Amino acid sequence: MADRYSPTVRRRRLSAELKRLREASGLTAEQVGERLGWSRGRLTNMELNKWKRPDSVIVRALAKLYGASDEVTEALVTLARQSREKGWWSRYDDVITDSYVGFEAEASVISTYQTMVVPGLLQTPEYAAASDRAVHQHDSHATERAVAARMERQEVLDREDAPKLWAVVDEAVLLRPAGDKDVMRAQLEKLVHLSEEPNTIRIQVLPLGRGLHPGITGPFTILDFPDPIDPSIVYFETRTDGLYHEEEPLVEIYREAWDDIRVRADHPEASTARMADLIKRYE
Repeated sequence: MADRYSPTVRRRRLSAELKRLREASGLTAEQVGERLGWSRGRLTNMELNKWKRPDSVIVRALAKLYGASDEVTEALVTLARQSREKGWWSRYDDVITDSYVGFEAEASVISTYQTMVVPGLLQTPEYAAASDRAVHQHDSHATERAVAARMERQEVLDREDAPKLWAVVDEAVLLRPAGDKDVMRAQLEKLVHLSEEPNTIRIQVLPLGRGLHPGITGPFTILDFPDPIDPSIVYFETRTDGLYHEEEPLVEIYREAWDDIRVRADHPEASTARMADLIKRYE
């Protein structure tokens, strides 16, 4: 199978590796700037991953200054080349406004807690359209594009190396109408089907009767990656953009909340039964 990678993840890894090599060399950002004739801000932006198209010439210059081996240098240049490529999601930059899909594309585990809508990776086209219309109320073209992008996103679950998806949805999500009864029935049927198939998807329902819990602050998603060098991310979607945390103490706070939420939720088998029972509401 061809190697699948995300330019978004590779660019972040390149930034982290360059910072690690600089620190290992004992050089400060100011010293690097002086030797290469750069401003301190230029290097800082690189190390903070605030660059769009890493240049191989610059990467080689930094690697040489840091005393990197030929093997390490070529690995860094490969990362720079891969990070300059465009992911499929660049075709939808009118409706995909943050980097989430780029990170999702290379994640090995996706743990998501949702309070308002079914997770995008599990939505039917009709449900996706209904949920997007709630945002783009008067822009049918934007909704059409958003649905197309969401359906293409779902292909990540069909890969041979598909990530493990663990979703906990608040029961309110399944009770909240999105579109007409046919839309909701089809969406619930899809969730039941996915939960019954032997695959890498696990779905749990958190009943309203369980009361308050650590998830009351809102939905979030934790992304873990196969390479230990790539730190985990906590993602929060907003109306206009996405917010990320990758600092380990903050990630662990949300991982603890996630553990509490999934323990409070129904087991997958009971969740499947609950969703199957809810289908009757939409018949």
